[in-house]
Amino acid sequence: MSWKDNLIKIDAYVAGEQPDKKDFIKLNANENPYPPSPEVIKAINGFDGSCLKKYPSANAVGLVKTLAEYHGLKPENVFAGNGTDDVLSLCFRAFFNSGKPIMFPDITYSFNTVWCEILNIPYEQIRVDENFNINPNDYKRENGGVVIANPNAPTSVGGDLDFLRVILDNNKNSVVIVDEAYVDFGGITAIPLLKEYENLVITRTFSKSRSLAGMRLGYAMGSPDAISAVYAAKDSMNSYPVDSVAQAVGIASIKDEKYFRETIAKVINTRNYLTEKMREIGFKVLESSANFIFAEHKTLPAKEIFEYLKSKDIYVRWFNKPRIDNYLRITIGTDEEINALLSALKEKIQ
Repeated sequence: MSWKDNLIKIDAYVAGEQPDKKDFIKLNANENPYPPSPEVIKAINGFDGSCLKKYPSANAVGLVKTLAEYHGLKPENVFAGNGTDDVLSLCFRAFFNSGKPIMFPDITYSFNTVWCEILNIPYEQIRVDENFNINPNDYKRENGGVVIANPNAPTSVGGDLDFLRVILDNNKNSVVIVDEAYVDFGGITAIPLLKEYENLVITRTFSKSRSLAGMRLGYAMGSPDAISAVYAAKDSMNSYPVDSVAQAVGIASIKDEKYFRETIAKVINTRNYLTEKMREIGFKVLESSANFIFAEHKTLPAKEIFEYLKSKDIYVRWFNKPRIDNYLRITIGTDEEINALLSALKEKIQ
């Protein structure tokens, strides 16, 4: 027996390719093409670096209070963490301990299976339909929890409050996590349902709509009992709260609502433009509620288009997975980037 036999054996999450060069168009990571709020830049430039000699607020008190006020909640309803991945991993630890399989769609954020395998949580993947819609009635069975990304990734498809109510009404004895990473781009938030369902937990990120992917900020919203369990999970496994700079940046971002709305509008307008133009050149493009689109061409294989675009230093996302291996996920960039993408697609197709 070798010591290598004891190493972790798992299919790790694979992020979009990050080439080690400067002159390329990056449309494969669902980042925001616009910089963060000018107030964020001011917060960074004005931060008192001498404060870094001390540990940050353990529970990000100021940031949590700001988030609670913004969403019309109380501080005990909010948990702030180091990116949504950190928050979701803690939620998995906190909520899914029954020994029963948790449920999530077969096509969704692929980190779900990674967390389950690391934490030894049994799981069942529920098939989405041929149009990538989630049927809420498929989640009416005994389980240890439910995880729904709304809008879903990588498909961009979202559901309304009635859709979420069916899932919640059918799962009152387990925690239902709704991941709203992309909700600001046209999705329907579950926040109004928090008053009705104590077992509902919503997760969000600053990486997408608030242009802070490099800062790693995320948060969860739920009942005091649910949020208390997330704190317990964090405090039992690490002592790494949100750092002091990130807390200041998060507060500044939340307080600049005007810039936030302007940036969102730009992304949505460009998304609509890209959708229209791609349909004109033979693509099927799903109706998107996110900052990306999910598309396939009627004749050309997705892998071939992906590789051609890459040769032109335009990086989009192609998933070599069953059911979606003929689709491309394309992040919404600036108008200049999207026009370069369209020019390359026309060269390939026409």
